Amino acid sequence: MSAVPVSLRRTLRPDVTASLVVFLVALPLCVGVAVASGVPAELGLITGIVGGLVTGFLPGSSLQVSGPAAGLTVLVYEAVQEYGLSALGVIVLAAGLLQLLLGALRCGRWFRAISVSVVEGMLAGIGLLLIAGQLYGMAGISAPTSGIAKLTGLPGLLIDVVGSTQALSAFAIGAGTIAAMLIWQRLPAKTRVLPGALAAVGLATAATALLGLPVAMVQVTGLLTAINLPGLDDFGRLARVGVLGTVVTFMLIASAESLFSAAAVDRLHDGARTDYDKELMAQGVGNAVCGVLGALPMTAVIVRSATNVHAGAKTKWSRVLHGAWLLLFAALLPAALGIIPIAALAGVLVHAGFKLLPIKHLTPMWREHRG
Repeated sequence: MSAVPVSLRRTLRPDVTASLVVFLVALPLCVGVAVASGVPAELGLITGIVGGLVTGFLPGSSLQVSGPAAGLTVLVYEAVQEYGLSALGVIVLAAGLLQLLLGALRCGRWFRAISVSVVEGMLAGIGLLLIAGQLYGMAGISAPTSGIAKLTGLPGLLIDVVGSTQALSAFAIGAGTIAAMLIWQRLPAKTRVLPGALAAVGLATAATALLGLPVAMVQVTGLLTAINLPGLDDFGRLARVGVLGTVVTFMLIASAESLFSAAAVDRLHDGARTDYDKELMAQGVGNAVCGVLGALPMTAVIVRSATNVHAGAKTKWSRVLHGAWLLLFAALLPAALGIIPIAALAGVLVHAGFKLLPIKHLTPMWREHRG
């Protein structure tokens, strides 16, 4: 130990501890976001791995953690349905290169000029559609393709759930997952050894196995098998106006969410402040790599970032290590994904969707309106 620099000894233990905590938080979210996006579960893990090992290593924000985010789930699902899974990589790659260019042109500060209310309103709409779509996932029923159809079809979904034993069992697992997460938040901090999402998914998985419930499980193909490198034909899709619009939308939402997250994380610690241009470039590099691998787009995620800070992280190595733990899990224990009920992951995403709704701001607005 005497050969190890004192500064490293002071940061190594807290960084390793924080990385393990963030890994446990990120694992169910990576898988859940992928399944909700209509892509193989492994692609969510790949994005989480890249967010740790690539984006996490680059300068910008030292404690912010990146990975697949619930805020892009609805957009990714619609893009995959419209253009196919093979086009996803090209779209994400182009969005990443655009982020990289804007960061190099020092446009990061301009994203900070976007009103917080605009971003919150945009994410609230996405959250509402995410909740509606994942209610179908909780029942093991395919969701309608359009957002309006998802909302108007909810009464019919209720009838289908009540009339089918399998759908009712799956919905109960999803609802139980949400209930477990809500209860977990209210337990004393000392008893919450695991993150709420991981504990809830674990309980749902155990209940499904013990009761022998006939619900759908996550399909596992393997990390290397899931990689979908874009072909030359896929790049030709960039000539379509709709695809270019999707690229710009991905870039705008991912960039705004990442930089607003960075500002929030800066208020949680006393370390170095975020360089927004470098952070935008780091996000661009990460998304470009994800695009080459055909994986999901990434953003900085406030839940994981705040967890990283609160767990005592000192340097960027905590987020790099969290990516390494995700890689080890995906390489050594991929079969563990195959025993997770899809309904449980849908429950996690419903919970995440509610977090995108500005409920704290709606209550005073409602009171003011009534007054």
